[in-house]
Amino acid sequence: MTNMPEILTLLEAELREAMAAKKCWRCGCFQDTVNTLHASEAINTSLHALLDEAAQLFEAKRYDCLGCDVCWPAVAQNIAAEIDPLIAEGSHCATAEPERQEGWPPLPGDYRVLRFQAPVAVCTLNSDDLIRELAIGDVRGLSIIGSLHTENLGIEHLMRNLVANPNIRFLILCGEDTQRAIGHLPGQSLASLLRHGINDKRRIIDAKGKRPFIKNLDHHHVEAFRQQVQLIDHIGETDPAILRALIAKTAANDPGPVTSTPPDMPAISVEIAVAPQRLVLDPAGYFVVYPDPVQQRITLEHYTNKGVLDRVFAATDPAALYASVIDEKLISRLDHAAYLGRELARAEQSLQSGGPYVQDRAPGELEPINPQHSSTGCDCN
Repeated sequence: MTNMPEILTLLEAELREAMAAKKCWRCGCFQDTVNTLHASEAINTSLHALLDEAAQLFEAKRYDCLGCDVCWPAVAQNIAAEIDPLIAEGSHCATAEPERQEGWPPLPGDYRVLRFQAPVAVCTLNSDDLIRELAIGDVRGLSIIGSLHTENLGIEHLMRNLVANPNIRFLILCGEDTQRAIGHLPGQSLASLLRHGINDKRRIIDAKGKRPFIKNLDHHHVEAFRQQVQLIDHIGETDPAILRALIAKTAANDPGPVTSTPPDMPAISVEIAVAPQRLVLDPAGYFVVYPDPVQQRITLEHYTNKGVLDRVFAATDPAALYASVIDEKLISRLDHAAYLGRELARAEQSLQSGGPYVQDRAPGELEPINPQHSSTGCDCN
């Protein structure tokens, strides 16, 4: 076993590497390590001056963990744990309480959202390129896809985001797991959490990473996650075609959303939309849509609310039409814009299919904008 002087020499070398890297000065890993070693009587007695020097370098923290290939502060903690074993369990990198955002997902991160009401989440671990490759095109059943680089705060973020969506029932683990100098193994650790949970010290049972602790969530959060999400372990798989097929196959077994979540992790509920009961005219006027099968284009006529034609537009692309009327400020109400967008889509479909097109009436009962001048109104028929 390495003796005390040799351990201290190795520990000092790793700390000085971190102190020489400016990116560490604003990183939670570095600040957490220095504070933890300061709090250890055995370490602080021998390295008090060095730890004070390191603390003088602290800047306002910008990130909890950068997921560096070599994290000198974490390596230093691993070495220090040989002198004071409590260091390994009493602290770990990237443990700050995350800042929440409104809506879903509640926490920011390196992910892409495709659909809220879909049953499959995909974690690509250290294979960041898979996020872009799998998010392209129509991947049925895929709700959210993102990477994971640490087995503590990273897993906490993932759990919070997935539990906040009761529709997510499967988690596919794929991509390359990381075996870095500090021993980060987020994939193996996340799989272990789903299989075995955490112990009384909030360490993930059977996790092989150096710091697989869940500090900011309780046992009932972990159990809610384990009850909601089924693990599909394909760690190491990086073929997009194989993974797309796996996502589709997994989604076909969707058991439906869970009925409850922990009260302190509220989920987004589905609200039943209500059709409009009244129709308010757009003061900018109204449009009449004509698909022209001969010229294969759509004509859009604009009328004032007194029934006077003042503008005519034509294009083969509906996007060109709605972009033009917006630019010309010929539409001022969002409901009118939505109605026009729907009708242009129907007109385009008519041109493509050769079927008939009859412009639909705007929904709701007619209600003039200004009752004193209601006789000038038109309901966009």
